[in-house]
Amino acid sequence: MAAFTSTSILSPSQQLQRHLRLRPSFLSPNSLSTVRSPPNNKQLNYFDIRAAATPLFADPDVHDFASTSLTTSWAEFAENVSGEWDGFGADFTVQGKPIELPEMVVPEAYREWEVKVFDWQTQCPTLAQSHNNSPSLMYKTIKLLPTVGCEADAATRYSIQERNITAQHKSAFAYQSTGCYVALWPTANQIDSANKPMQLEHCLIDPTDKESRVRIIQVLELQESDLKLKSITVFVEQWYGPFRNGDQLGGCAIRDSAFAATQPLKASQVSGVWQGLAAVAGFNTCQTMIQQLGDECVRKSFRDEADLILLPKQLWCSLKRVEDKGTCCEVGWLLGEGRAITSKCTFSSTAELKEIAIASETATPV
Repeated sequence: MAAFTSTSILSPSQQLQRHLRLRPSFLSPNSLSTVRSPPNNKQLNYFDIRAAATPLFADPDVHDFASTSLTTSWAEFAENVSGEWDGFGADFTVQGKPIELPEMVVPEAYREWEVKVFDWQTQCPTLAQSHNNSPSLMYKTIKLLPTVGCEADAATRYSIQERNITAQHKSAFAYQSTGCYVALWPTANQIDSANKPMQLEHCLIDPTDKESRVRIIQVLELQESDLKLKSITVFVEQWYGPFRNGDQLGGCAIRDSAFAATQPLKASQVSGVWQGLAAVAGFNTCQTMIQQLGDECVRKSFRDEADLILLPKQLWCSLKRVEDKGTCCEVGWLLGEGRAITSKCTFSSTAELKEIAIASETATPV
């Protein structure tokens, strides 16, 4: 359980100084005016992420995780992934079409105006730590009920989903020090024969703007020995400050906007031959479920337009068969013309996870 320190109310300048200390390499001059200050009449709990992420170097034989390189990389990961991530989320079909929110949560005014609502406003308070060389990650996905006009700053929570990673985690989790990660939910590396679905979550941070990220969740199911894609969920999020466990609602302060009904990516922008440096973690024979994406190698990819599921916000995903009757689940984020960050998970013919790789890729002329 994380330890929290209750402090007196911080002034806007003190809050800005804390922001600068926590994320010195991520802050641009243009972003200073968008840092949210705590309300004057509310005391908030703050958590010093740097202190939480600093590993306590005990006996190196205590746990497999307790090596200098791993604890250092986890500390960097903790600093980059922790905080209040607010934005919007939406569900999509396997054809990439947005799915409307349930009618019961849509304000009557929208229904009267025949306005379709596809996006949830979301919060994702996230905290990664290391204690006695044992890593942990906790985050909550909080969906807020849609509101109209001036009601936006009085948002009500519709649902809260909490997820936790610990040293005893039984399913695969791979991370980069940049704050990117891939997680397999629920707690199994193999989908059972009862067609129980699982979620494959890819979290990608923009390497040029480390306060901007996307989370793409592929819902998978095993059907007659084939791994099938059932649906897709996308969260587009920005970092708003240190971890506060979701105490402060975004409301009208959210810098982004609903995206589900906007134009999807064009297939021609990401099809063809791509190449780049990939960071890889193998799970074939590994007993440790939390792994750093560390082994780097240059890899080449070919994307056929027919395999791509095109999404808004310059995103795409795919599920295709690979050698030995395996399956490759991929998501990608086009960051600029001919430049993308991708995440790939390779499964065996029996739906066992073999490998996770995150790569920075560029388009290659044929």
